[in-house]
Amino acid sequence: MKNLTRFTALLALMAATVAFGGSRSWSATNDAHVPADIQAVIDQPLYRGATWGLRVVSSGKVLIDLRPRDKFFIGSVRKIFSVGELLNQVGPRHTYDTPVYRRGRIDRAGILQGDLIMVASGDLTMGGRINPDGTVAITNYDHNEADSLGNAVLTAPDPLAGYVALARQVAASGIKEIVGNVIIDDRLFRPFNFRGEFDVKPIFVNDDVIDLTINPSAPGTSASVKWRPQSAALRVSNQLMTSPSGSRYTLKLDPEFPPDIGKPDCMAAITGQLPADFVPPLTNRLPLVQTIRIVAPSNYARTVFIEALAAAGIKIDAPAVARNPIQLLPPRNSYRAEMKVAELKGMPYSDDAKLILKVSYNIGADTSLMLFGLTQGVDNMRDALRVERKNLAVRYGVPDGEYFFVDGSGGGATTATNRAVTTMLAALTTRSTFPVFFDSLPILGVDGSLGFVTDFRSDPSLAGAAGQVRAKTGTYAQGSAAGIVLKGQAFGGYIKARSGKRLIYELVVNNVKVGGLKDLIQVFQDEGRISAILWREN
Repeated sequence: MKNLTRFTALLALMAATVAFGGSRSWSATNDAHVPADIQAVIDQPLYRGATWGLRVVSSGKVLIDLRPRDKFFIGSVRKIFSVGELLNQVGPRHTYDTPVYRRGRIDRAGILQGDLIMVASGDLTMGGRINPDGTVAITNYDHNEADSLGNAVLTAPDPLAGYVALARQVAASGIKEIVGNVIIDDRLFRPFNFRGEFDVKPIFVNDDVIDLTINPSAPGTSASVKWRPQSAALRVSNQLMTSPSGSRYTLKLDPEFPPDIGKPDCMAAITGQLPADFVPPLTNRLPLVQTIRIVAPSNYARTVFIEALAAAGIKIDAPAVARNPIQLLPPRNSYRAEMKVAELKGMPYSDDAKLILKVSYNIGADTSLMLFGLTQGVDNMRDALRVERKNLAVRYGVPDGEYFFVDGSGGGATTATNRAVTTMLAALTTRSTFPVFFDSLPILGVDGSLGFVTDFRSDPSLAGAAGQVRAKTGTYAQGSAAGIVLKGQAFGGYIKARSGKRLIYELVVNNVKVGGLKDLIQVFQDEGRISAILWREN
């Protein structure tokens, strides 16, 4: 099952999403007009028994419509809906700012006779992904998929930068000691469970993961293991040994989801052996990066904030490591402006959108749906999905009978017709925010998940497609008695064709039986080739 997860995540990173159902009786479709060279890709032996879907639209005219009535698994292509809706609702320059309030008076000695409260806003990055030039820090191998993919490349900024900045502002306000408690007010929306791993809340620390940077050392000695953020909230025990070259790789995180964050001495161990000649996947060079999930983000955030306050010279009487005492909070929305002692300005949502779409950040997309729900007066996942259905029908012309969404990111049995996806993509082009949305999408052969799709360049007639296709990708795979089945892989986005036309398209394939990594790679490369053919032929 771990190999299945790794294969699934690799495809998600590299490019695609889905379709499911029936046999390949192309003549039964509604005048699909599939070009011969695209049909040749579809007819390869790998896709025997699989189902393809393709819809291409230009200037409102449907050019290709293969299986128009089928609902396909679309995986992360779903993110174009949740991100596009919030982007239009709040605007690209909107920021989710995180204030800190005092409850109690500050005496002449600088002692706060009461509590310090950070009010979570849903800021995805909390200052931890800001480059020196103010842009959002992104790598093509994002740490959110490090464990399933086998490796990642970490961004450079300090993941605790926002917490440090807030602590310094609190110190500058004149507070030198806190005799009450430090609390995270995480009541912005109701927590929702993320794929059986943990409950997401509106406060984040390093995307709610701890990064482990790992290198082999001399055989027979402990491997080098460093981690960030460093905090008493969770300590890492390094029991990973460097083994001789050619030995078996058996690294294990125990536990991967530590349940005791918020209790003193919470510990996770990294065990097993790391061969001295180990070459990490994806990057093919050291270091190796793995992650541990922060399953109690409010508890963890409270501890790192207290540690930042202490580093800023503030004495705190309350214990640093403890459960977040939400029972001490005042009524919601009762904070007065004159009690504010600090505020962290979030990144513009345009940067959040780029982060979510470029690296396919699932928790960010789910949170975006929750934040959209808040603009409609609801605060839970079920109701956010309900008000979204109305919004998609009224404002974007996407009827709810043409899709099935279970969350904001494309988890589980997320399905949609090709028409639903292309209708949404077309509607987004009419909004003033479209340039920002367009700029957030991965670019074929250049960056994001589409940066891995390069096989089309072997054909000189297709090489010019590099940089001319921007699309969201998604993947859905499952294990079966016969092996791994790629139930869905898809591209949904835009092509600036060689002719100058703008194409809107959704490309999906369902039910591909794959024998290993080579087959998986071929699927997303074939979808890249089809995208390049569309660029050339239209």
